[in-house]
Amino acid sequence: MGRAMRSLVAVLAAAATLAGCASSGGLDGDLTDDWAAFAPAGPFSPAAEVCQVADFTPTVALAGYDPVDCDLPHRVETVHVGVFPGDRATPPALTSPELRAAFTECDKRAGAYVGDDWRAGRLRLGVAMPTATGWTGGARWYRCDLTELNTVEAAAVVVVRTGSLRDALKPPSPLRLGCQRTSRDGHRVQRLTPTGCAGAHDAEFVGVWVAPDRPFPKEPADWAPLYAGCYSAIARFTGVPADPILRYRSDVVVRPPAAGRWAVGDRGVRCYLWLSDRTVTASLKGAGPARLPVRTR
Repeated sequence: MGRAMRSLVAVLAAAATLAGCASSGGLDGDLTDDWAAFAPAGPFSPAAEVCQVADFTPTVALAGYDPVDCDLPHRVETVHVGVFPGDRATPPALTSPELRAAFTECDKRAGAYVGDDWRAGRLRLGVAMPTATGWTGGARWYRCDLTELNTVEAAAVVVVRTGSLRDALKPPSPLRLGCQRTSRDGHRVQRLTPTGCAGAHDAEFVGVWVAPDRPFPKEPADWAPLYAGCYSAIARFTGVPADPILRYRSDVVVRPPAAGRWAVGDRGVRCYLWLSDRTVTASLKGAGPARLPVRTR
């Protein structure tokens, strides 16, 4: 009986130990009720401050989303991700107030990200949003994407780059627009080619003028405000009076955004001074009237 009693005591002690473990660790025999519940599935949303190997697309699906570290070769960098307000049933159209508001926010965010107006460099800003399927599934985000280009002239090619664009336009920067050589057709500039300011050149980027919210210019009279705005940019850049005589000191090259970008709210016009009668071998920033004399012919 002694051996049997000792065995019974051991069994009871083991049971008590297990009971104590159950009270302290929650082992109640139910293997499912102690797991934390999974979060409910939600719509896909991209991340900011990451890069993409693929080219920019105006809509992005989960299947095509493959972010990489910006130290790796890439074509697109996302500088901000925002959210469309409201609960419309379909994605906003190109000219909708919602998409224009998104572009305005992306414009501001991109400038803060790179350290200057992004148009002051060889950059392009795009706004991407969910596909129609993603929108139906509840996605309401928009993505602000920057891309480096080999030129801001027509037929630009996307540059495959490494490294983030954060603060990329803070001087000195190889991305910044500066002195240019022109290719002409008579008295019309066809193309601007970047060059060092120490070499002979006849044009220079002077800044960005923001056009008023009007239809895209088509008729000659529609262009007059853009020329006047860029002449004011020349005056500020060179340090000469913004008076009627300025047009006799320098010509001007006006590069507005394309019609499609204008429709989404891009009003930033790139402005260049143009010396149609001579070349110089230094920047004309702050040059003053002496280095930008009135032309007599």
